[in-house]
Amino acid sequence: MKLGILTCEQLPDLLVSDQKLIPLFAAHHFEVEAVIWDNPSVDWSSFDFLIFRNTWDYYEKEAVFNQWLLKITALEIPTFNSIETIQKNKHKFYLRTLQSLGVQILPTIFLEKNTSKPLIELIPQHWQKVVIKPAFSAGSYLTKLVDKEALGDLETEFAEHFKTKDFLIQDYFPEIKSSGETSFIFFNGQFSHAVTKKPIENDFRVQFQYGGKYKVVEPTTDLIQQAATILTHFPEKLVYARVDGIIIKDQLHLMEVELIEPDLYFDLADGTRERFVNAFLDRIK
Repeated sequence: MKLGILTCEQLPDLLVSDQKLIPLFAAHHFEVEAVIWDNPSVDWSSFDFLIFRNTWDYYEKEAVFNQWLLKITALEIPTFNSIETIQKNKHKFYLRTLQSLGVQILPTIFLEKNTSKPLIELIPQHWQKVVIKPAFSAGSYLTKLVDKEALGDLETEFAEHFKTKDFLIQDYFPEIKSSGETSFIFFNGQFSHAVTKKPIENDFRVQFQYGGKYKVVEPTTDLIQQAATILTHFPEKLVYARVDGIIIKDQLHLMEVELIEPDLYFDLADGTRERFVNAFLDRIK
C-alpha cells in the first residue's frame, strides 16, 4: 500500500524528525513518499492513505488549501487526521464551541472580520495586555502582544487584515513567561508525552523559531485527564493530537488543540515515533 506523508514546498523531504517515520512505516510494508500537498503534478489517486505532518504553509494559502481538501474528499482517500477533523480545526473559532461545552479556555474575544466596534470597547476593563492572532493561522503568524493603551495603533496597523480575517483576542497571562505553555501529545487517544515550552527573555512566543526552549515534563494524572477530556469533544479517535495550554493552580487553560500539522516533539521522548506509527496501524485495521 502507498502512504503519502504530507509536507510543504519549504520542506520537500519533511522535517528531519519526521523523515525518521519513513523507515518505520516501510518496515510494515508501506511504500512511503513525502509529498507536497499543493504540488499540481501529484497523482493523488495513487495513494491509499495520507498523513498530515509538515503542511506548514496552509494558512498562507487558505483558498487553495480549502479547494485541495475538497479534492481529496472527492477522491475518498483516507487521511489522518480526517478531512472532517481538519475542516473543523483549521479555524480557531472551534474554541468557542469547546467553551460552550464546558472546556476552560483562555479568556477570549472572537473578533469576526469587518467588526466596526473599537477594540478597546470589546475587551474587559481589567485586561491590561492582550494577545491577538488570526483564527486561520499557525506558527505565530500575525500574532502580537499589545498593551491595552496601544489597541488604537493596532487597529490602524491591522486595518486591512481586520477586513478580511477573523481574529482571536486573548487576555495575556504572565504564567506563559514563568511556567511556560504545556503541550500534551496523544496518539489514538492515549497519552504519549508532554513538553513545556518557554519563551526567551523579552518575547512571549514559545515556538523554536523565536528561541523558545522545550523540555519534557511529567504532568500529574489529573492534568493528563483534563487534556484527554478535551479530546472527547471531537467525533473521531484521533491518530494524533496536541493539546496546548497554560497550567494555573492545577487547572489546564486551553490555548489550542492542534490536529493538522503540529510539531509532536518526536526527538524529545523515547518511543514517540513508534507510538505514532502504531496509532496509524490501529486505525487502518
